[in-house]
Amino acid sequence: MRVITIGATGFIGQALHTRLHLSSHIPIATTRTAHSNMNSTSKSVVVSDINATTKWGDALHGIDAVVHLAARVHMMRDQSHDPLMEFRRVNTDGTLNLARQAAAAGVRRFIYLSSIKVNGEATNHGCPFTPNDLAAPQDPYGISKHEAEVGLREIARATGMQVVIIRPTLVYGAGAKGNFKSLMKLVARGFPLPLASIDNRRSLVGIDNLVDFIITCLEHPAAANETFLVSDGEDLSTPDLIRRMARAMDRPARLLPVPKSVLMAAASMFGKRDMAQRLCGSLQVDISKSRELLGWNPPVPVDEGLRRAVK
Repeated sequence: MRVITIGATGFIGQALHTRLHLSSHIPIATTRTAHSNMNSTSKSVVVSDINATTKWGDALHGIDAVVHLAARVHMMRDQSHDPLMEFRRVNTDGTLNLARQAAAAGVRRFIYLSSIKVNGEATNHGCPFTPNDLAAPQDPYGISKHEAEVGLREIARATGMQVVIIRPTLVYGAGAKGNFKSLMKLVARGFPLPLASIDNRRSLVGIDNLVDFIITCLEHPAAANETFLVSDGEDLSTPDLIRRMARAMDRPARLLPVPKSVLMAAASMFGKRDMAQRLCGSLQVDISKSRELLGWNPPVPVDEGLRRAVK
């Protein structure tokens, strides 16, 4: 199968492209410049920008499947005059433009990496999100991803191209950025963290498990026109994550007991309430559909995934 990865130079894209090279598939990458960080043996196509006017003709010629990973990502401090418009330009309009051209080029399957933010920002303890829940995006990034999903399903119905939508939770692994990288640095430095009293549950997904799931969705007939949530299958509290991360680093976990109400109040004073909510709140997903329909189970346990991440 000839597979083109849109966003092959990113954190997830590089890991996927490496796995595709080791499989029976023929991987092709898109890059933003001719001088990318892709392996010199990889076949690549330069696409400088992704929007409603991007011409994909040459890139899609002879392609069997598209894996669309590229996106304008969620940003903590978005300085755009109209953030929703900017997210829509890439994540909605750019995605649907690509999908229409893919269908016209005869692509059989289109894998779209969406976001758990389509479901929402938080769950009640023990009440995980499922693929069948009503969408409830709460920020411009989540809204743009949801609108892309809606449009993709319409394109699938109109053209017959198979669309698979994947909503991952927070993705961690070697090279991960954002909140996971920041937390990893604090643990590595032995910084005392006031999180021992937090009793939440969060679903995460290691990069190797996510890549394995994407490849499963490329190959499995039952994945066609379905939406999946993906995680490691084990939900962790924030203190447990820190302890296991520290153990993977062979470092002590320094946790201090501070009531959640005090943490949230202090975070609000310093404009960090959203960050505190991610550390203190719950966000769980139910991956039983992935297990039952596709026969998929996460191949890499959490502790091994953390060891690979910190290594």
